[in-house]
Amino acid sequence: MPSQSQQLVELKVTECFELATTYFNRAFAYPTVLFNQRGKIAGSARLLTNEIRINPILLADNQDDFLAEVVPHEVCHLLAHQLYGRVKPHGKEWQALMKKLFALEPHTYHKMDVTKVQGKHFAYRCQCGPTTLSIRRHNKVRRGQQQYICRQCRTLLTANN
Repeated sequence: MPSQSQQLVELKVTECFELATTYFNRAFAYPTVLFNQRGKIAGSARLLTNEIRINPILLADNQDDFLAEVVPHEVCHLLAHQLYGRVKPHGKEWQALMKKLFALEPHTYHKMDVTKVQGKHFAYRCQCGPTTLSIRRHNKVRRGQQQYICRQCRTLLTANN
């Protein structure tokens, strides 16, 4: 059985699509809402499968943020795809939908605490000092598939052994 937060998200998705239907005077394909987004991402829109994926861990701690911004953000991705076809993910069409439909500033990143979901990190260093890489990036370095450069000092990150 869905949690109360999940039920509220599904209700918000419905409200957003009803608003779009009224605004554009046309029907839209209603998405499947899944609560299986992992990692630090709050939500994602899958355009080809018409899905919205929500991070259940971040939702539990940030319900108000999800209802106010994350759900409309993801809905706008699906609406932009249904209205305009293939467009830039956070391009002018998406931004206009965020502003016109939901009166929201079109932010591309959330500011939620991701401590609970960030996963294991590994110590690296550059000329600036210590930093960390995610397990995925660390494994790519170990396999010789990728190298990473510090954004500030532009030197190669090396593992602390």
